[in-house]
Amino acid sequence: MSAGERDVEAEVATASIGREGRRAALALFRELVAPYKWLVAGMVVTLLCDIVGMLYIPTELAALVNTAIAARDADALAGHGVSMLVAAVVGSGGCIASYYLASKFAANVGRDLRVRVYQKSLELAHSDFEQFGTGSMITRTLSDANVVQQMLLMGFIMMGPVPVTCVVAILLAFGVDPVMGRLLVAVTLVILVIFGLAVWRSAPIFVMLQSFIDRMNVRLREYITGVRVIRAFGRESRERERLDSTFESYADRAIRVNLVFSTCDCATFFLMNVVESTILWVGADRVGAHAMQIGSISALIEYAMLIMFFMMMAQFAILQMPRGLACLSRAAQVLSATPVILDPEVPAELPSGDDVPAEVARFDHVSFRFGDADEDTLHNLDFALRRGEVTAVIGNTGSGKSTIAKMLLRFHDATGGRLLFLGRDVRDVSQHELRDRISYVPQRAWLFSGTIAQNLRDGDTKATDERLWHALDVAQASFVHELPDGLDARVSQGGTNFSGGQRQRLAIARALVRKADLYVFDDSFSALDFKTDAALRHALSGELEGAATLLIAQRVSTIRGADQIVVLDEGRLAGVGKHDELVRTCPTYRAIVESQQMEGGEADGE
Repeated sequence: MSAGERDVEAEVATASIGREGRRAALALFRELVAPYKWLVAGMVVTLLCDIVGMLYIPTELAALVNTAIAARDADALAGHGVSMLVAAVVGSGGCIASYYLASKFAANVGRDLRVRVYQKSLELAHSDFEQFGTGSMITRTLSDANVVQQMLLMGFIMMGPVPVTCVVAILLAFGVDPVMGRLLVAVTLVILVIFGLAVWRSAPIFVMLQSFIDRMNVRLREYITGVRVIRAFGRESRERERLDSTFESYADRAIRVNLVFSTCDCATFFLMNVVESTILWVGADRVGAHAMQIGSISALIEYAMLIMFFMMMAQFAILQMPRGLACLSRAAQVLSATPVILDPEVPAELPSGDDVPAEVARFDHVSFRFGDADEDTLHNLDFALRRGEVTAVIGNTGSGKSTIAKMLLRFHDATGGRLLFLGRDVRDVSQHELRDRISYVPQRAWLFSGTIAQNLRDGDTKATDERLWHALDVAQASFVHELPDGLDARVSQGGTNFSGGQRQRLAIARALVRKADLYVFDDSFSALDFKTDAALRHALSGELEGAATLLIAQRVSTIRGADQIVVLDEGRLAGVGKHDELVRTCPTYRAIVESQQMEGGEADGE
């Protein structure tokens, strides 16, 4: 077994559904079905019409042969014919209606499940999201919901008629002849044993297939995203082998399932022929003994074929049940997850207007530790962000600079001390209101597929075109003026049709569209040349006068004019002050300045 297969087998071993998983899946199923009780009732009624029509036709056919034809009674023949026609119309109408209602029911439940899982993913914190993984969350939202939808549709259409058809057909057979009734009971039991063995063999494989889909999603997303790195290092062959091993493992399990299906089908078709021959043989003997009439043989064959036909259809639905149950369980895991970051039951209101304090945010002896870490990432930070001032944060890689920005947005909560925003502890404020008062440019400038205008209006959906152009001008995104479509220019997923510097400027413009109390720039100037960097900072100084600004950067030239510079050293506060003061008093900051000067005068370059 390859390393890739061992990885997947390990995942599958931890993904098996236990009793709690089944209980959670069934509870979720009841919640999803509850809003559609009347739709389910309509499905049942129309399905019964379909079954009654199907079973009534062979019964009338037998009566037609035994009475009307034998007695050469034209009126009776016409009467039976009309009854069969009515049964056909009722059965066909019920079949069409039941299929339509079942499709509508399954589609609605699938939609509700996708919406619930997606909405839950929006509530999860970063640490919560990591326990599932991006690839797995995509699978649970799309593939798993589709499996559940198909399970419901197939389950109703293919399994729904089975119990009623079997019971009624057997009772009708007993009404014709007890011997033939017992024969149909024996046939039904044999088919149930065959299907039981098929389910027993294939159910675990179906559960494994969903984990393989997870793995394929993860690897495909990883390879497609990192295709340039793979090509740059000539790793195509190795990565192809790793991906092929996952594909082969999935194909191997799928082949096993298909083998079970084909074996079951062959056995059922063989049994159908045996049953038909047996009914003819036993029926002829019973007719010869005057125990039954010859027309009843056709009815009995039809009863047997209907039982076996629906049982064959049911095998596909039955084999989907374990897979659907596994998918429901996986969705229930997401829906039952309690986010680490929660809103208070009664959120405090943030001040507005004249009541807004000059101190926009304060780190009050704040410490932070990731859930899986052995020590704090940030240690006892104590500084404030004030309105009208630019506060810069600088430090070596891994010193916790971006964590500060994420804590302000409450992507993480402090594990020690308090983080105040407009005088309120951020844990006492709703996440929506907090983030509505902050404008954020992430370290990775991510853009969404659509137009430039649509991306900019993520900052404010009501922003006018004039406001968008103003934000672009402040962000030094003059290249948009040169685009043929201007604001309507298309943006590919992630903004890959723009350069890194252009993406950063568009992300900055998006943040400037929002009128906020605090603007956070998380290393947002790293892809800009020194001239554009300087021009942008000059433009921002006049644009953000009434707000607090947090500027996280690696280059000293970007932050040297800040009103306050916070220097971090391995998550600890190494110094707070202005550039000239820190050069004299803070060894850590002075070392950063000197290293950048040695690398080419970056600290002094404008």
